[in-house]
Amino acid sequence: MHELMRRSMAEQAALVKRGEVSASELVEAAIAAIEAYNPALNAVVIPLYEHARESLKALRGDEPFAGVPLLLKDMMAELAGTPLTEGSRYLQGYVSPRDSELVARMRRAGFIVCGKTNTPEFASKPTTEPELYGPTRNPWDPGRTPGGSSGGAAAAVASGMVAVAHANDGGGSTRMPAALCGLVGLKNTRGRNPLGPDYGDVGGAGLLSEHVVTRTVLDTALMLDVTSGADAGAPYYPPPPARPFAEEVGAPPGRLRIAFSDQPVMPTIVDPACASAVREIAALCAELGHDVEEARPRVDADRFQENFTAIWLAMVAWMVRDWQARTGREPQPGMFERHTWKMLSYDAERKPSDYLLALTELQRFAREAAPFFDTYDVWLTPTQIRPAPPLGWFDYDPAHPHQATERLEEFPRFTSFANVTGQPAISLPLCHTAEGLPLGIQLVGRYAEEATLLRLSAQLEQARPWADRWPQVPVV
Repeated sequence: MHELMRRSMAEQAALVKRGEVSASELVEAAIAAIEAYNPALNAVVIPLYEHARESLKALRGDEPFAGVPLLLKDMMAELAGTPLTEGSRYLQGYVSPRDSELVARMRRAGFIVCGKTNTPEFASKPTTEPELYGPTRNPWDPGRTPGGSSGGAAAAVASGMVAVAHANDGGGSTRMPAALCGLVGLKNTRGRNPLGPDYGDVGGAGLLSEHVVTRTVLDTALMLDVTSGADAGAPYYPPPPARPFAEEVGAPPGRLRIAFSDQPVMPTIVDPACASAVREIAALCAELGHDVEEARPRVDADRFQENFTAIWLAMVAWMVRDWQARTGREPQPGMFERHTWKMLSYDAERKPSDYLLALTELQRFAREAAPFFDTYDVWLTPTQIRPAPPLGWFDYDPAHPHQATERLEEFPRFTSFANVTGQPAISLPLCHTAEGLPLGIQLVGRYAEEATLLRLSAQLEQARPWADRWPQVPVV
């Protein structure tokens, strides 16, 4: 029965509309798939099976995605009456009093939440290995990370537990897990999806984007049609699309000007497999009729990492202080992982003006990068600097005290660019290593031009289909 979860989100909705499958059968199929695959992967850490069954009773039947199972990342996505821990012991026992606006929109469209997925503590690492729940494993190789911070979501969709799972992205946290697990992951334009009612922004720098991971470009576009649009009081709101995003999938992209690079804006050691993959897809784009050349934005990147890290440290510290205000719980060292408490300690040593200086520097960086997209419609890069690392690769090693920090800073080098500039970027599972590990290819588009990315993504998906590639996950 759980083979139904190998159908796309769009296909599952169509089965219900045609009466070939009931909404209840879809939900039971998802539960069966989670029960079968999750013991090997540890992707779903908060099962919500009874909540899902109860939610079915509220369906009218005319919702566009009535009964389609959905998993929420255990980070920011509040679902009334259910636990939210954000991967931290500090939030154990907290129960959401209401739905966040993003979740409310998903539920109004008929999606049924079946559980919550694993995330590193406060989404602060590019791997999903929290002390609270233990590591999530990559379906393609259980000894490797699925990435982070949406690693639980990516492992769940890649293995076939569900067709779609919520994810969010503050430096690559949707795109990197999508790349490492062989999925589609879109970071939409700043402000495209809502963060309310609790947040207008997260961290004050506009880095965070809410969306999902899926197996198809169409599913990603369909979900954006469900969720996009400003909510009350939103600090950012990009221009609305000219037509539904789903209508861009399959539409001719035209002859695009595409720049490609196997290096991010900050020079970094990139695995040869990743560098080779982007050149391969650049050649494919040329075969498809696009104008392709090697180029990357020319920016002063010397202080990029320093300022991005300053914002990131402030954001994690702000999350803890925000939760302290909301829950009344006094933070204590034993409530947090070592690296989180260290971030809090660093925050105490900084002045408020340090944050504003870092924000100004990143905004200057975004202005320097903008003219590049006057010349090019799309920037094509690898999503990751290397194939999925082994679990534990980001751990602190006293024998090499700076190694973990260096790895944490280097891993999102390709993805953090679009978080800073606010532009849309999508990772596509177009390549893989000789050993079969997925390699993601990232497309970065102009501000508010998700349409261009979706058209090109669909063209690449048709030219080099990936939907039939599935990992072999042990079944209980």
